[in-house]
Amino acid sequence: MANKREVNQKVNPIKVPLETDQGILQSEESKWGLPLKEVYKHGLFFYKDKEGKAMHLSYEDRLKLVAYTQQAAHGPLDPNSAPPLGVLDVIGRDRRAAWQALGQMSQVQAMAGFIHTLDRLCPLFKPYLEAIQKDLENKKQQELKRAEEEKAHMELQNRIIVEKQKQESAVVTEEQQVQRIKDALNAQTYEQFLQYAQQQYPGNFDQQAILIRQLQDQHYQQYIQQLAVDQRLANSNIKCKDSDDENDNEKEEKDCNLNDSELAATDNKSMQTSEKIDINDYNEESRGEEEESDGDDLVSPVEDVRMWTRGDIVQFKESARASGGRLTVGHGETVTVRVPTHHRARCICYEFATDNYDIGFGLYFEWSKSPTSDVTVVVAESDDEYDNNDDDNDDNDDEEYTINESADPEIGDERRGASGGRPPVSLIVPIYRRDCHTQVYAGSHTYPGEGVYLLKFDNTYSLWRSKTLYYKVYYTQ
Repeated sequence: MANKREVNQKVNPIKVPLETDQGILQSEESKWGLPLKEVYKHGLFFYKDKEGKAMHLSYEDRLKLVAYTQQAAHGPLDPNSAPPLGVLDVIGRDRRAAWQALGQMSQVQAMAGFIHTLDRLCPLFKPYLEAIQKDLENKKQQELKRAEEEKAHMELQNRIIVEKQKQESAVVTEEQQVQRIKDALNAQTYEQFLQYAQQQYPGNFDQQAILIRQLQDQHYQQYIQQLAVDQRLANSNIKCKDSDDENDNEKEEKDCNLNDSELAATDNKSMQTSEKIDINDYNEESRGEEEESDGDDLVSPVEDVRMWTRGDIVQFKESARASGGRLTVGHGETVTVRVPTHHRARCICYEFATDNYDIGFGLYFEWSKSPTSDVTVVVAESDDEYDNNDDDNDDNDDEEYTINESADPEIGDERRGASGGRPPVSLIVPIYRRDCHTQVYAGSHTYPGEGVYLLKFDNTYSLWRSKTLYYKVYYTQ
């Protein structure tokens, strides 16, 4: 029977579940939601902090928990290496006995045993651990949120940097384009500006360089302004053509033809003012714009004027006074000297100077046939002698003086009456203030065709001071 029991014991041994350390780690982490070592660390802190306060354990339970901590920290007890205990150290002997009772239990198993015993003895441990877990999750979420915010901030900074680089690149490109335009314009006008600067400041190279730079800057600004005007006119022409496609009535077609003629006249002005610039046009900023033509007839191209100065101003004034070429330009007035073309001449020449103060001067050509060959003078309160032609009483605004005594005094009124159609007028020299009180200004121009030259002397910018003008006009072949 004894043999039979031994066989049965061998056949049916007691099955004790043995888990590996790796299995324990996985099961505990799955149960608590934290790694085993983290749970053990929080459990050990909870035991030391709450023992005797929130929980009261028996002596045997405390010995068991202490034994688990010793086993987890040092492994199985080795009696040979353990320090000797005192004769009266009863608690030490009990703790060492409890530790030794754990046998060859691994450190992972000791940690799990400590946690299970603590959870069984103190119900507050599990809520404590859940609170820690929730706090860790909140911190993790905050870290993720912070990481996302930092990422979004970095992306925003990168976009700002990219946009800034694009803007800087666009600015650099625009500056390069502006510089190329300036270089091209300066290359065309440098010789003219240099000659003018040498005349103004002979031997003073610093002042010459400053003056040349000022002239170049003014030239560039006028060029850009002219481009803007041309663009606006081109856009208005496109809109006009679109309206012609949509509406076929005669009134719109007539308006479109009128806009086309204005664009042609303005394009002619653009060629004259931007491609070849007279250096005397840069003394001061222009105070007016050219007179535009509203006629339907096409005008011929106008050549550039030739202008120069000379210093014998005293002798010129005496000669002009002797020949009757002296008049007074009142404050706020514009005097227009009308010089018809002569059938035996091919060129007009003019000279003028003033006393003490400068005056504005501009040269235009009116494409109209003059009924007389006499030179006339028109005084107006504006730089446009046609400004008040549309009024009912236009003879109260302008006064016309005939230089030749044999001329018909009604010629001026006839011209103004016929000017209701506004004959085409080409700009030759824009109105700029000239320092003609220090030197004689002179110029010549080849006839572009049959018409009337308009020499405009502008004093509208002066509110109180009148100007004494000396001038000569004559024809040459």
